[in-house]
Amino acid sequence: MTASIELVQRFHGLRALVLGDVMLDTYLAGTAERLCREAPVPIVRRSTEEHVPGGAANTAANLRALGAEVTLIGLIGHDHAGWRLREALQQRDIADAYLVEDAAVETLHKMRVLADGQFLVRIDEGDARCCSVAARQRLVEHLEQQLSTADVLVVSDYAYGVIDEELIDRLASLRHSRVLPLVVDSKQLLRFHRVPATVVTPNHLEACSAVDAPAVANGSHQPEALEEIGRCLLRRLETEHVAITLAGDGVLLLSREGSTHHVPAYQVAPASSIGAGDAFAAALALALAAGGDCLTATRIAVEAAGLAVRRRGTVVVEYQELLRRVSLSSNHHRPGHGVLDLPTLVSRLYTDRLAGRRIVLTCGVFDNLHAGHVDFLRRARALGDVLVVGINSDRSARRLAGQGGLLNHERDRLALVAALDPVDHAVLFDEDTPAALIESIHPDVYVKGAEHASSGLPESSAVREVGCELVYLPLGGSASSKERIHHATAPAIGNGRIEQRGEQA
Repeated sequence: MTASIELVQRFHGLRALVLGDVMLDTYLAGTAERLCREAPVPIVRRSTEEHVPGGAANTAANLRALGAEVTLIGLIGHDHAGWRLREALQQRDIADAYLVEDAAVETLHKMRVLADGQFLVRIDEGDARCCSVAARQRLVEHLEQQLSTADVLVVSDYAYGVIDEELIDRLASLRHSRVLPLVVDSKQLLRFHRVPATVVTPNHLEACSAVDAPAVANGSHQPEALEEIGRCLLRRLETEHVAITLAGDGVLLLSREGSTHHVPAYQVAPASSIGAGDAFAAALALALAAGGDCLTATRIAVEAAGLAVRRRGTVVVEYQELLRRVSLSSNHHRPGHGVLDLPTLVSRLYTDRLAGRRIVLTCGVFDNLHAGHVDFLRRARALGDVLVVGINSDRSARRLAGQGGLLNHERDRLALVAALDPVDHAVLFDEDTPAALIESIHPDVYVKGAEHASSGLPESSAVREVGCELVYLPLGGSASSKERIHHATAPAIGNGRIEQRGEQA
């Protein structure tokens, strides 16, 4: 992750060009005191009103907050919303000189009404499809002029009519003569099939729509299906990479040269998803412009999106908070055989799962390592193809009742377990229970010592949630079937099929 830190540090001074559907986001917030007599709806007494850049303008705001110099090309009307948007951009140190104003256009405007923090309604207005020929020509001229000095170009297309076929054709022509990273974030990706992009960033619904694949509830595609959707996009587009965003499940990154990586997201309780895609696109673009490869850039972008969803409203991610987040992520890494940071581990396991390998997870302190532990891990490894061992950090171990003092530091415990032949991967976790680790890794089998069989497991809800098989193994002795105690949890998902686990004695 040191490379990630260095890339973020290079963001300052990069010149970013944004082209797309600019809009104004308005938030009316207040308190609901009673229901209206005319209809069963709340009466909201307004307390605050906020106007912020939205759409492509929010992408520009994120780029600026991350340290870039930003040029924004878009279309607005000669109206109050357009004036408010100019004002909001100027407050964020973003020049409005390349916003084309057209009297035939109504500025895109999304107004959200909230009562006591609850989202009640969104009112949309504005239309850019009826803009004049002269206004469209100015958009093309601005693109031609500004592209020559840009370090990266971001296309933020919400399909509201600003980017038409003529502008796409000109973009494709210019892209062939000007080599720079191009990030395309579009609701209608196939319109850009002639544009040689560096990376396109559809969410899973947009990706499904582009290849006529059926959408799955909550985006819960099997890995093989998602990969095929991404490969189909690579065949239909001229892009080098496809980054399918999967909300809380992170990003599936596919490259034309054949690689596939799953970049996990840190699990957080999202406050809002408004603008998370803009934060993702902005950080991805700057990391590419700073010289990063697409995989490293995607990891940085996932961190930025994770920061965005923690806050309500249309938010921007600041340079310092992203640098802090990336720095904290780097602290999870421990060098050594079989030792990976959690995001890299989850990505590796995703590839193993695609290959049909069965993932086994077990967790513990492993302080006074002895022959019984080695035998336990050997038998756990025999239950699948890949064994992952979660190691309690020093802080986590000391919080556990009855642990007392530790004989070995977490680095030594981690290195010793990782060096054992049965162990494929070892990773630290800092929580009191391995529940979050289970939810991140999604093992096929979760193994605990038989001494825990008579008491409830604190992580049992996580085991049920991911639907893995729970197996208790004695710490020592032979590995006969009589010593294996299986507990039925939920239907377990493994290797692309659903199996109902039965209970065995």
